[in-house]
Amino acid sequence: MTATGGGAPSGGQESVVESRSELVEFFDTTLRDGEQSPGATLHPSDKLEIAHQLARLGVDVIEAGFPASSPGDFEAVRQIAREVEGPAVTGLARARRGDIDSVFEAVREAQKPLIHVFIGVSDVHIVKKLGLDRATVLARTAEAVAYARELCPVVQFSPEDAGRADLEYLCSVVDVAVRAGASVINLPDTTGYCLPAEMAELVATVRREVPGMDRVLVSVHCHDDLGLATANSLAGIAAGARRVEGCINGIGERAGNAAIEEVVMALRVRRPTLRLRDNLRATELGPTSRLVSSRTGMVVPPNKPVVGTNAFAHASGVHQHGVLRERSTYEIMSAEDVGAGESQIVLTARSGRHALVHRLDRIGIRIPDEQMQALWQKFLEVADSSKEVEDEALLQIVGELTVHQPPLGSVST
Repeated sequence: MTATGGGAPSGGQESVVESRSELVEFFDTTLRDGEQSPGATLHPSDKLEIAHQLARLGVDVIEAGFPASSPGDFEAVRQIAREVEGPAVTGLARARRGDIDSVFEAVREAQKPLIHVFIGVSDVHIVKKLGLDRATVLARTAEAVAYARELCPVVQFSPEDAGRADLEYLCSVVDVAVRAGASVINLPDTTGYCLPAEMAELVATVRREVPGMDRVLVSVHCHDDLGLATANSLAGIAAGARRVEGCINGIGERAGNAAIEEVVMALRVRRPTLRLRDNLRATELGPTSRLVSSRTGMVVPPNKPVVGTNAFAHASGVHQHGVLRERSTYEIMSAEDVGAGESQIVLTARSGRHALVHRLDRIGIRIPDEQMQALWQKFLEVADSSKEVEDEALLQIVGELTVHQPPLGSVST
């Protein structure tokens, strides 16, 4: 048994992971883990709309929901499996036959069906949550993965809370899952506990110590409780993981999941160093972000990397001068590359004259050099009393100067 590559595990299992070692896949769980954000519950039609957009974005796998959780979610997952083409479609299942049956029935009509099975493996999960012991978890893992493999050619297994598990025991659980037929092993930092070096060591140890891992696709699923989800995902990639699970805009349980847009643009911007590739259409990141924000009601913070409104906006005079002369002085990627429109020069009290002249030129106004100082002083007065000077206010400033000073002969609109 070998793992299929790409976001399209299906049919035969002949392709070898090593042959695609430069490809990093993206497993989008916006519709499952992301929807578990308090207040982000989605109507089935919203889930379908987002799923179609995720397909346009080019994600390799869509985790469409948790089919056993409710009849409504089951139907939403089934509709996505039937209608959305391109990515593999999966649903989450506890290590129980009933859950596994629900996932299979929901995704069986997908072009590329996948069953995702999980069980807790840290001692706190085993004892406090599940009321089990380590031996029982090993047995349930083997039984659940083998059963899922009977139904579906591609099974992903996730040892929940791997980031806090005993590493030797974690390797034992993964070994059982691989022997039972799992073709994808996902290593979740469920509570966002790991530091990047620890995440890298976790991935490296599992890959080194568990027999057959050279034939298995390794994935990472990192939460952002300490603000390390993107860093931990990249650390996992550096250690050999070739699939990243995450959500658009970094939404998800508690502080959220790794933000897909952050991870993919880190791979793109640092490609000369990382030498990795992906299947995503980065120009769809902006539209996808806006759609997810609109449908979930979760506002994207202005300073959110890649997709925030300030990600390509410049208000400091020093920065504005640099960007206006050469964009790369302060931008390591372009707004156009991620579907975010274009860079913005924001006029504030911290702006410089270069930015003011640039904005005047953009709205079709030219001011004689001898009157620029008066305009500049008036601009600063207005800017000091407001957060931002919009075009309307700028036009008013120019109009007042035209009335109270000698005619601006070369002013044109």
